Amino acid sequence: MSFRLGLTGSIGMGKSTTAAMFAEEGVPIWDADAVVHRLYEPGQPAALAIGTLFPGAVDPDGRVNRPKLRAMIQADPTVLDSLNAAVHPLVAEDRAAFLLANGGAQIVLLDIPLLYETGLEGLCDAVAVVSAPPEVQRERVLQRGMSEADFQMILARQRPDVEKRARADYIIRTTSLDAARMAVKDVLADIRRRIVDHA
Repeated sequence: MSFRLGLTGSIGMGKSTTAAMFAEEGVPIWDADAVVHRLYEPGQPAALAIGTLFPGAVDPDGRVNRPKLRAMIQADPTVLDSLNAAVHPLVAEDRAAFLLANGGAQIVLLDIPLLYETGLEGLCDAVAVVSAPPEVQRERVLQRGMSEADFQMILARQRPDVEKRARADYIIRTTSLDAARMAVKDVLADIRRRIVDHA
């Protein structure tokens, strides 16, 4: 069975860039965000479920309108609970299929932004947290074009970086690409040692 490494980190911490570095090292990646995006496409199961629950959040072409959905969540917090109840089982099904398909890999990476918030660390043999100073995080997010209000709303739903770091098996600092790349190599080397030790 593959060693399951969870990768998480708050918005703007460099998680996607770090996940790509693991992919460059030959590690199969399951990306929770990418799965949700795919499930939100017209005709996909999540889009159909959202169309039933919140018709106003789906465009005429059947695509989920994320800004409208975000506005609904801001206006009524119970919308998020209903959304999660509909989407999480579909995401879990996709994750199970990925693990089955990649059962022969020595290490697989589960890239899950809300890993701790959703209690999914139990699925993982170890967790790596990406981290950067708060001012770097904020600058990255606002440079993407996100508003301060949206940034603060997302931050409020995520556990503080300090708490994630305290619970992590590995911390990957993303202040520079070189530092992150070296940390990725170190994490993989350590996991491979652990696998050999437990063989």
